[in-house]
Amino acid sequence: MTTPIALTIAGSDSSGGAGIQADLKTFAALGVYGASVITALTAQNTSGVTGIHQVPGDFVAAQIDAVFGDLAIGAVKIGMLAQLATIDAIAAGLERWSPRHVVLDPVMVATSGDRLLAADAVAALRTKLIPRAALITPNLPEAAALLDEPVAATEAAIERQGKRLLAMGCAAVLIKGGHGQGADSTDYLVTASGVIALAAPRIATQNTHGTGCSLSSAIAAGLAKSEDLETAVRNAKAWVSAAIAAADRFSVGHGHGPIHHFHRFY
Repeated sequence: MTTPIALTIAGSDSSGGAGIQADLKTFAALGVYGASVITALTAQNTSGVTGIHQVPGDFVAAQIDAVFGDLAIGAVKIGMLAQLATIDAIAAGLERWSPRHVVLDPVMVATSGDRLLAADAVAALRTKLIPRAALITPNLPEAAALLDEPVAATEAAIERQGKRLLAMGCAAVLIKGGHGQGADSTDYLVTASGVIALAAPRIATQNTHGTGCSLSSAIAAGLAKSEDLETAVRNAKAWVSAAIAAADRFSVGHGHGPIHHFHRFY
């Protein structure tokens, strides 16, 4: 029996709700073995980020080589990058190991509003990592920031931005609608063959810490299990929606609490 394995390359969240911790919980909840490459340590809780300690690029590279040199990685999720040296190390690692599926979550700002990507690293993200991705998963503000445009306010504007991002070289774009308005939270999957709108009821809760991290890692888990991209995206969205709906079962922290990764189990 082949064990599906996914790798997360991301930052650590000391409060356990986002980043590496959320990714590994997601992989485990979805029946995938998880490995990790840590790009940064954060001093963080449900109310905000109070410090970031960046891992040197050469040590990011050493982690990548250690994991790929031994494990059969089915999919890679990339999250918090923090700095230019990290992007360079990851791009070189992807060149060396050529993983089949790369899901890139262009994390730029935390749920709390704290900036997680240096300004000089944004251009490198566009040119060095986006072209290597099978899927990128920006939310509405991240999509706008990547394009130096205002945040899209209409479906037509979202689709236009998705197509512009696709032109940067990735195979597909999922623009997440969680920051939008209305009764539904609609994500837009943009590929060369068209646009698919994926709607789910908007859930009234402040416990949304780590939602984006968990969605991208859930998609990577699906790809590691050999699901096609659309199936992986649909399954991941359904799972995250259920995890958000169950989030209020938890009482964790005083700010934006975590979603319930293991809602299927307890």
